[in-house]
Amino acid sequence: MRLRPGGAVLAPALVGIAVALLALAGLEVALLAEGPAGPLWALLLFPAYALLYVGTGLLAWTRRPSNRMGALIVAGGFVWIVAGFLNTGIPALIAVGLIVSTVPLAIVVHLLHAFPSGRLRGRASRLTVFAGYFVVLVLQAPVYLVGQGAEGPTTVLQIADRHDLAHIGEWVQSIAGAAVMVATAAILFDRLRRAEPARRRVLAPLDAYGILAVLFVPIGSIVVENWFPEAGLELAIAQLTVMAGVPVAFVAAALRGGFARTEEVHELGALLNAEEGRPALRAALRQVLGDDSLDLLFRVAAPPRWVDRDGVEVELPGPSSERSVSEVRIGDRLIGAIVYDATLIADDELVAEAARVTALALDNERLTAELLAGRERLRVSRARLVEATDAERRRIARDLHDGLQTRLVLLAMLAGRPAADEETAAALSSGLQEAIVELRELVQGVVPAALTERGLCAAAVDLTDRMPIPVELDLEPLPGELPVGVETAGYFVVSEAFSNVVKHSRAGELRLSISRPNGSLRIEVVDDGVGGAHLGGGLRGLADRIDALSGRLTVESPPGGGTRILAEVPCG
Repeated sequence: MRLRPGGAVLAPALVGIAVALLALAGLEVALLAEGPAGPLWALLLFPAYALLYVGTGLLAWTRRPSNRMGALIVAGGFVWIVAGFLNTGIPALIAVGLIVSTVPLAIVVHLLHAFPSGRLRGRASRLTVFAGYFVVLVLQAPVYLVGQGAEGPTTVLQIADRHDLAHIGEWVQSIAGAAVMVATAAILFDRLRRAEPARRRVLAPLDAYGILAVLFVPIGSIVVENWFPEAGLELAIAQLTVMAGVPVAFVAAALRGGFARTEEVHELGALLNAEEGRPALRAALRQVLGDDSLDLLFRVAAPPRWVDRDGVEVELPGPSSERSVSEVRIGDRLIGAIVYDATLIADDELVAEAARVTALALDNERLTAELLAGRERLRVSRARLVEATDAERRRIARDLHDGLQTRLVLLAMLAGRPAADEETAAALSSGLQEAIVELRELVQGVVPAALTERGLCAAAVDLTDRMPIPVELDLEPLPGELPVGVETAGYFVVSEAFSNVVKHSRAGELRLSISRPNGSLRIEVVDDGVGGAHLGGGLRGLADRIDALSGRLTVESPPGGGTRILAEVPCG
């Protein structure tokens, strides 16, 4: 199902607006063809550029109906049509055209300040845009009230024939208009300078063109007036052309990501709640936000990490990445994130709104991803556990073959001598004792005797007695018998944690606590060493062993802050 931009009511309204403006432009062309006040091809630029505004504005309005920019561009097209009536030869239409003849300049200023959200941001922009409309509406009054100038036509609005006042009015309007244009260029440049790199790539094409356009109007007028006074028509055409290019540059930039599609985002919420024809969440977000690379990530809690929709663990984009992240929350609970291309979607508030609308749907998908993540994590951990078990088997076989087996063969040869003297018997006895010790050590490495005979806490105490640093013990009685796998895993957690302390931590003291709260075995080992431990090597194998028992191993080891290893394993 494709989302209809703007809903069901917008399309007929835009068609009506398009038809009305086309009819008005057609009327103007007909009037200009009857009795033009100048070269017809030049006069036809007004309706031509007006239709360019209307076309680009309707495209923008259709694609982003909730953004004000499309409507503003269409309004600019209407103003261009009305301004063109100045050249029709009909007094009433000339008066109307004269009133709005400079309004397109204010529309362009408004567009440049409002991009990309459609709203004016900051006091400087609001004051500049207000000043622009004041210049083109209020300061335009002397032109049609007291005469357009020495060579200007008399209009039905003229109340006096004071060409000198009209010239002063034109001069004041030109100076004020130039100030508005320069201020606009300065604000655009400052906005571009302060923008983040990703946002700058969206703003740069339009802002650069906008700076050129608004500076070309006053600078071009000054240059022509002082050095090329005979090139007035060419200057007017060049200024019209530059101003006409603004909506084209605007739509090209905005459709890459500058518009806010708020209405479509709300439609997205309705579609996701529909019983039938509900689109996939990621596909719907890609379509609404206009970014085919958009992806969804999910936050799972055991242990806390980010996964994709297949349950595979992933990392969030870093600060230097061109990808941006919008977190999705339900209340205070972080459930996921929308990862998108910041060069295509410059308005992060738009993505934040989409995150709010789709939070419940994303939470449903998160549950599926969490199940897949658990399955994938269990599969990987079991695969590593199988590899570790195979490696341990090979080590035991190698130790038996290279060590104990060789010793027993030699002892058998010694015992087979026909007349064993006392020296031979003593050597045989000593060799058997060494073989027994070696066999005991081998068995101890596989399954400690203290563990099998006296339980986990007693085996932990034995390990503690062999530690070269003080160990604080907090051993609670463990009610009931622990499952063999759980008890063995707990022992190896203590053993590996102690080994890491001795080898790497440079700790001065150590604390070990073992308890069984809520039916789960809980083992915590904390040292005051240098920190920096991570879930690799022996700890990785422990994590796999714990995962296989549906438990969790957590390692907290900030540099310089010691290390805390916590294992929790269900006993049921």
